[in-house]
Amino acid sequence: MTPTEKILERLIAFPTVSRDSNADLIDYVRNYLGEYGIDSVLTANDEQTKFNLYAVIGPGRDGGVMLSGHTDVVPVEGQDWTVDPFRMKRGDERLYGRGSTDMKGFIASVLAMVPRAATAPLGQPIHLAFSYDEEIGCIGVRRMLDMLEVDRPRPEFCIVGEPTSMHIGIAHKGKTGMICRCYGVEAHSALTTKGLNAIYLASDMITEIRRIQSDMASGRGDDGFSVPHTTLHVGTIRGGTALNIIPSYCEFKFEIRNLAADDADALLERIRQAAGDIAARHRDRFDRADVRIEVFNRYPALEIEPDAKVVDLVGALVGHGDLAKIDFGTEAGLFRNRLGIPVVVCGPGSMDQGHKPDEFILRSELDRCDRFLSRLVDRLCQ
Repeated sequence: MTPTEKILERLIAFPTVSRDSNADLIDYVRNYLGEYGIDSVLTANDEQTKFNLYAVIGPGRDGGVMLSGHTDVVPVEGQDWTVDPFRMKRGDERLYGRGSTDMKGFIASVLAMVPRAATAPLGQPIHLAFSYDEEIGCIGVRRMLDMLEVDRPRPEFCIVGEPTSMHIGIAHKGKTGMICRCYGVEAHSALTTKGLNAIYLASDMITEIRRIQSDMASGRGDDGFSVPHTTLHVGTIRGGTALNIIPSYCEFKFEIRNLAADDADALLERIRQAAGDIAARHRDRFDRADVRIEVFNRYPALEIEPDAKVVDLVGALVGHGDLAKIDFGTEAGLFRNRLGIPVVVCGPGSMDQGHKPDEFILRSELDRCDRFLSRLVDRLCQ
């Protein structure tokens, strides 16, 4: 096995599903870096059970490149795995295990680069940023960004190593996650005029959301994405207690995934206006009628110009100029917005294998990433 494969085997063995702690993995990474004289700084959640790790290799000053990856993985329950998801299995060309592609493969490649980087005459630093709770809405990295905004060296560029098959991701959509709470009035189902059905309020609201979606689909788009327009989507719904009771409460969760060119706040205001209108229709008879919209998570879109310096740099390191607009969200938009630094998404593996049973990464993809990072060390020594 290559050094990268050996490290990946260790990383996969840590079952860092987002609902659980990643402390053991972070301890492993911190100790590993310490063996090469590299100090690291942790930031944690309120419960002190999940941690981000930040470290600098080389001169502790502004400049250089940040390599960013998340340490959490999605659950395996309900998936038909044929191998142990937390024990790496080697195939002829494939390395199986949860997180192999998304995105412990990239982190393994970064860590395998550390021994050389630690002794190289770096003229500019390499920043390492490993986060928690990316999979549930890019939540954990915000604690690290709070720290980096204040008192840490600012990198010139950032590379988020999500799986892009080593293509250069210059854009992804933003996301706003919301819950809609609908309040009606209970009554016996035989006396329909005595109550206000909260499920019907939710249905009316969903109809408005679908109308907005239709407007977005018929408007401007970006053919660089698989779905070229901003999307709205209802994912879960819950309401009612019994068939013979008019339900007084219903809730559903929905999202906006917006192109950078579309204003998510403007869409949110349109949705809230629709919610107010729906509730107002019933207030003359039911003063408790209400439809409330609450945002519980959001992250910004990413859009980097194709001729940006960071694109040229990464293109030279990977040996091609293949650009991509990726369909899944990442922490890149947060790094761009919060730190004001140019960011691209580029890493080994394909999201076609991510979040699935028998997730795997190709050895050839890890080799490509290893060569990419080796060239980065050379570049920062110049």
